Amino acid sequence: MTWQIEVVDDHAPCIALRRTVFINEQGISEADEIDDLDAQAIHLLAHIDSRPVGTARLLVDGHLGKIGRICVLADQRGTGLGKALVEAGIAHLRNTPGVIRAKLGAQDHAIGFYAKLGFTPIGPFYDDAGIPHRDMVTDL
Repeated sequence: MTWQIEVVDDHAPCIALRRTVFINEQGISEADEIDDLDAQAIHLLAHIDSRPVGTARLLVDGHLGKIGRICVLADQRGTGLGKALVEAGIAHLRNTPGVIRAKLGAQDHAIGFYAKLGFTPIGPFYDDAGIPHRDMVTDL
């Protein structure tokens, strides 16, 4: 089976995936995970047939596009889906007028993963919901 990734207007399945991965598995509080930015975000949803298996959220602020809330269900990790979600986010941002750079906040254990996708760490580590993160950027 292979997954499909698409932009969706109904972001409820994306929130459900984030609840599973970030809240249930990683112990992030709902108050930290679910915010008012979801309403203005572009949501990418990966699915196998009709089963949601991964998601990412895109935000645009002027020339900067932010890729965030990237998550993949446990049984799909290691399949290349995380990479495909990031690449889909980059492709979408690259086609957004005026956006010339992509940014993300990488959990410390994922910095190498994002570096392989062309992102460069900037600035110091910081705490986000109790997890060390570091911002990373790439030019589009």
